[in-house]
Amino acid sequence: MASSILVPSTKLLMMLALLLGILICSESTIDHGFLQETNMTLYIHDYFSGPNATTIAISSPSDDSWIADNFGIMYYTDNPVTEGREPDSDRIGRAQGTFVSSAMDGSNSQVVMSVVFDTEQYQGSTLEIQGAGNPVQRVKEVSVVSGTGQFRYARGFATFETVYYDRAANYSVAEWNITMEHY
Repeated sequence: MASSILVPSTKLLMMLALLLGILICSESTIDHGFLQETNMTLYIHDYFSGPNATTIAISSPSDDSWIADNFGIMYYTDNPVTEGREPDSDRIGRAQGTFVSSAMDGSNSQVVMSVVFDTEQYQGSTLEIQGAGNPVQRVKEVSVVSGTGQFRYARGFATFETVYYDRAANYSVAEWNITMEHY
């Protein structure tokens, strides 16, 4: 009787060991390439009004005043991304996401942004950016939390600041400096 109890246990252990070996071998054959660091500067062009507005408010404050630091104000954005700060600079993609005034006193805005590249070099690659920043700070810092394509498994940080603002035209340009590691 004792031997019949040991035989299934031994078989079960051998099957588990074999399965574990297969899983370990299959994971070790996945090649992510080499971890590399990339630094890039992008320019985000923001048009707040007009027929080609790239940023729109999607929530209405109770007093109808659209001030960016009012708690609960949310904006959707789909802005052109270029290599230089001029509007006619070479386009490299779109910055798509949301900005939310997330602090009751207006001291922080939450940023969730996807930079979607459409150049030949980075076609279809994305960077996912997220974080909170004080809207009155000149330079804000957020996290690079992920990426796809050329920036798979990206992690790092991005700083951004407004480098040009035309109040009459409701147009601004933000410079984003991104430092990240990726495969």
